[in-house]
Amino acid sequence: MIKRFILLVFAFFLFSCSTNKPVVRTTKTVHTKPRTTVATKPRTTPTSTTATKTSPVQTTKPVVAKTTEKPQETNNTRDNQTVILEATTKVKVTTEMVLAYIEKYKSVAKENMIKSGIPASITLGQAILESGAGTGPLSVQANNHFGIKCHKEWTGPSISHDDDESGECFRKYDDPSLSFRDHSFFLTSRPRYAELFKLEKDDYKSWAKGLKMAGYATDPKYPDKLIGLIERYGLQRFDAEVLGKEFVPVAKTEPIAYSEVSEKYVVTKGDTLYSISKKFNISIEDLKKKNNLVDNSLSLGQTIIVK
Repeated sequence: MIKRFILLVFAFFLFSCSTNKPVVRTTKTVHTKPRTTVATKPRTTPTSTTATKTSPVQTTKPVVAKTTEKPQETNNTRDNQTVILEATTKVKVTTEMVLAYIEKYKSVAKENMIKSGIPASITLGQAILESGAGTGPLSVQANNHFGIKCHKEWTGPSISHDDDESGECFRKYDDPSLSFRDHSFFLTSRPRYAELFKLEKDDYKSWAKGLKMAGYATDPKYPDKLIGLIERYGLQRFDAEVLGKEFVPVAKTEPIAYSEVSEKYVVTKGDTLYSISKKFNISIEDLKKKNNLVDNSLSLGQTIIVK
């Protein structure tokens, strides 16, 4: 028994020695080879070259956007005067807007002069005044640049708009040029304007006064406003171009503003407080206060204060 025990102890000793040797070898193979990677860190210093590349980009040359603002300001302020025009309602436009309107529709006015005999200056002057150089509500919504109402013979599209009375019927056009054409037909087809066509085609002053006498407008200052616009913007030069005459400009005059109408108004047939309030851009209540009116009744020939 003793001999067997000694053999077992000896065998166990041999086995334990054989298992310890591999463990020592595995630790020896883990040499510090990864430390060689540390040597690559100094090589990252070439990043300084990227810094030299970015430096020229920072010379902000694109800031050479030196916009010449001063000349633009002088050009804009030269024609930036505000003008008040009648239109169907009172509107404000700049001289620059009026010049753009003239440029856009001058050829249409000249063509209509050739066909109808109406001076192009009169057509353009009325269009500027009554459409507010294309900014009035009827010209914007209905391409109606002359405030032409429907009348009985009109079968085309229409638009409702407050004028002398509430919700009046006005003609609506697909294009503004049709409004110009209809304006020419309106004057040539009605007997009350027949006397106008006996005048010289370049006598815009007589045409302006004749329109008022024929009942085209009730505003007593209408001829003065029309003549003032024609002379201020040299619209009579288009008459000369159509007639083949030399254009002789006249001294430019300031257009008469709608607010410069007389302070008093004489009531005519068909006038109501509502129509007068719209015509002179004043409320009905203010009209009553200015004239000590207790109701809305008016009488023919009555003089009322409108301003």
